[in-house]
Amino acid sequence: MEFAVSLPLLAAVVIGITDFSSAFNVKFKLSNAAREGARFASTQSTSDLSNSPPQSITAIRDVVDSYLVGDRVNTCGLASATPSNSGLVWTYTASTGCPGTITLTIDRGNTFVSGGVTVEATQVSISYPFRWRFSKVIRVLIPGAVYAGVSYLSNSSVMQNLN
Repeated sequence: MEFAVSLPLLAAVVIGITDFSSAFNVKFKLSNAAREGARFASTQSTSDLSNSPPQSITAIRDVVDSYLVGDRVNTCGLASATPSNSGLVWTYTASTGCPGTITLTIDRGNTFVSGGVTVEATQVSISYPFRWRFSKVIRVLIPGAVYAGVSYLSNSSVMQNLN
């Protein structure tokens, strides 16, 4: 009897721990992808930013997408997404095969102040829909429970433009 009562609670705890570690792992991969994108962007020329879409922006998107694919993260079709543009900010959105929409934002006009000097930089931001497996377990434990089971994990990185 004790085992029958404790087993569902133990299963919920174990799945919760593995779910949280999976989310932490994806967050770490997003951080690395944003950093790689910003690092690559810092070496790209800004001379083509008047084109639509600029080749340098497409190349930054491809670097981020390749990094995520290499880390076995579903990019939701990011490689085929076309950007929307506002000033020096390009935003890619994709949702193919995902529980939500992945958003990649590349801001080539970002600035920050360092030592009293304004520095031109690039900011790469990613927002990713993460599906929790715990949502399936909660429905087994509590029939009729409503739990969306999707959270957005995000990260960004800023690097000084070198060109």
